[in-house]
Amino acid sequence: MKKRFLTSMAFAGVAAFALTACSSDGDGGSADASGDTGGGGGDTIVVGFAQTGSESGWRSANTESMKTAFSEENGFELIFNAADNDTAAQIEAVRGFISQGVDAIVIAPIVEDGWDDVLQEAADANIPVILEDRTVSASDDLYAAWIGLDFEEEGVKAGEWAAEMYGGEATKMVVLEGTTGSAPANDRATGFDSAIEGTMIEKIDSQTGDFTRDGGKSVMEGFIQNYGVDNIDLVYAHNDDMALGAIEAIKAAGAVPGEDIKIISIDAVHDGMQALVDGEINYIVECNPLLGDLVAAAVTAVVNGDSVEPVQYVEDLAFDQAAAEAALPDRKY
Repeated sequence: MKKRFLTSMAFAGVAAFALTACSSDGDGGSADASGDTGGGGGDTIVVGFAQTGSESGWRSANTESMKTAFSEENGFELIFNAADNDTAAQIEAVRGFISQGVDAIVIAPIVEDGWDDVLQEAADANIPVILEDRTVSASDDLYAAWIGLDFEEEGVKAGEWAAEMYGGEATKMVVLEGTTGSAPANDRATGFDSAIEGTMIEKIDSQTGDFTRDGGKSVMEGFIQNYGVDNIDLVYAHNDDMALGAIEAIKAAGAVPGEDIKIISIDAVHDGMQALVDGEINYIVECNPLLGDLVAAAVTAVVNGDSVEPVQYVEDLAFDQAAAEAALPDRKY
């Protein structure tokens, strides 16, 4: 499929979908047909959104962006479900949306595999599906569009910086992986590994922290116990929350994060950026969570029978300490 890269200007172009009101954290209430950004003729569009959970600051910002875009004021009724990173529960939530006869379904899939049957059920019910953030291994004719980030390119950016800064000398690296089987964990690993190939960076261990701060701390504690702080030079974390957990573990071991053990992360949420400014993280590649406007525009298009770009990538930035210090005051997440 052809990729379309969308900059911040593209976000501005669909700003009509980003009013300030948010839908309820519950199952969603009926929305008044007060806006013309919903269905044709001012009809309310009923949307079921199957979120992964609330495992990180990134995920919370993503959920808020979606709820804002799919507000009653924008002509939507949002039925929201967070699966707490339980794939079976998320699939059942989607089946519930199908049973309720929603107009469209949005999914942030926890893992890539296992979606074929339920996506076929949605297709048989003539309910269009939009994927946001994460991808699936199912046939792309079972969903109308995917909107998100280029996870592999994020890994490449992180790896290229690591190769430039540390690749010329013996560097022992541990990796804090995201949720096993998820698209960002798979792709960020692939991209990073390809970028450091041929360098002197050696990956000595890699384990999942499930994208959580507690998980990152626990896994990093295990790494330190197994190898000692003197035998770990670099941490590559698949997201900021795990990096922040690693910082806690490194400090508890009497070492200085960002100095004794370098840290590279992905996300660029506020807490991660602050740690970068403070010198405790050394480099962060952005993963922009504010996808709600674009997803709402795609849902409206497919419900109204209009064409929609099937693959939409949002371009990410990257930050060293100076860039983070400049960006942090105006950071929206």
